[in-house]
Amino acid sequence: MQKSWDPMPITFEVLEKDIAGRVGRLKAGSRTVRTPLLLPVINPHLQPVSPAEMKAMGAEGIITNAYIFSRSSEFRDQALSRGLHDLLGFDGLVMTDSGSFQLSVYGDVAITNRETLEFQQAIGSDIQVPLDIPTPPDADRARTEKELAVTLARLREAREILGPDAPLAGPVQGGIFEDLREKAGRDVGEIGFSFCPIGAVVPLMESYRYRDLVRVVMAAKRGIPPSACVHLFGAGHPAMFALAVAMGCDVFDSAAYALYAKDRRYLTTSGSYRLDELAELPCACRVCREYTAQELRESEDSVRLLSLHNLAVSFAEMSTIRQAITDGVLWELVDDRCRSHPQLLRGYRELLNFSGQLASGDRVSKRRFFYRGTETCSRTEVITYQEALSRLPLGESVLIAMDGAFQDGYDTVLLFKPPFGPYHPALHETFPIGQSEIPDWDAPMVSRGCDGIRILIAANPGARFTVVSRPEWYDLVSRELPGIEVSHGNV
Repeated sequence: MQKSWDPMPITFEVLEKDIAGRVGRLKAGSRTVRTPLLLPVINPHLQPVSPAEMKAMGAEGIITNAYIFSRSSEFRDQALSRGLHDLLGFDGLVMTDSGSFQLSVYGDVAITNRETLEFQQAIGSDIQVPLDIPTPPDADRARTEKELAVTLARLREAREILGPDAPLAGPVQGGIFEDLREKAGRDVGEIGFSFCPIGAVVPLMESYRYRDLVRVVMAAKRGIPPSACVHLFGAGHPAMFALAVAMGCDVFDSAAYALYAKDRRYLTTSGSYRLDELAELPCACRVCREYTAQELRESEDSVRLLSLHNLAVSFAEMSTIRQAITDGVLWELVDDRCRSHPQLLRGYRELLNFSGQLASGDRVSKRRFFYRGTETCSRTEVITYQEALSRLPLGESVLIAMDGAFQDGYDTVLLFKPPFGPYHPALHETFPIGQSEIPDWDAPMVSRGCDGIRILIAANPGARFTVVSRPEWYDLVSRELPGIEVSHGNV
């Protein structure tokens, strides 16, 4: 049996952030990886792409199922004697799942929480998962509460068995009940977990219930400690990575690259295509440059080749997301990706309902702000700017010149830029006023800008406000600001 090793706690360092997305450094044992991170699922009995090939493609970590190894007459003894890293030929991070997936599919597994934990430790897993219970979305509250209690008890047992420094993951369950997800996240943090997977969400993604997915994840995030690394179990389609990262998910795992390939489906960041429907291969990966669509269809090795392509697209999307976070343009990437499917777009719009929650962790300054229609008005940058308006010092008489024309006779003169609202001329070159790309004004952005005026008025009840509107927006502004002196000419 592999010799036991000294446990080292999982640590997570945030290097860059945008919205709730983080570029981070995750360390488990002696291995350090970058996040956002994709862990391809490895099945030792049926693997179209080897872990070594994945490493060459840029994989920094993989995930496999400890339960499969523990029940395998072919691999169990080898895993125990050689350790997973040597057996799989992969020197990066290796995470193991406990058997919870089989539990969700078959209803029972022939292993206990203690047995799977001790087995995962014995085979040298870098991140180990207790035997949690993945409650499906259609479960009622009574069942969900009962199973959550069992999961939390097993997490506490895991800490007792392996110790406070063991590299353990603390799954956050709770079905679709947002209060239970939030409580579970808080409890997992209090037990001492710094790596927190959000579990049992695959059925939501398989049925395109992205609005529910957003609600579940955002509820869990309210409870999970901000310093913890968050893993979204089973999320493997590149079209939804950006949305999930914007919610604060750092690690993903999925067998989608292989499952889609087996079904002759070709992954892209805007969805998947049936291989038989493709006339061209719209990708620059090695497979797509060496084969035509027809050659790929006719190849006896099409499943393996499609798996390689699907992995390449998925890894490339992770790089794109990390760069977007660094540049401060993650919202723009989310907007692009979520317009590829109506249900993703619904998920994106649902996420905007949580802008207040997201704004508290968003960066203060960014490279630029692109206005892209109604959804943009609810972004975190607008929320943060308007919340700061109450701190703007004003005189007794205030002019808000929407038309950009300065006039004498006022203690304070402010300009106006939708969707943010009023701003002091001294802020003209600061973010977000100076670094925002705003097209011709439209009704939603002007209306949202008027929210900023209302915030300013509420914070200064002793001041007298006058608004000079552009003529074409006079009626809308008058409706938005009842009781305020609004003009569309000289005052």
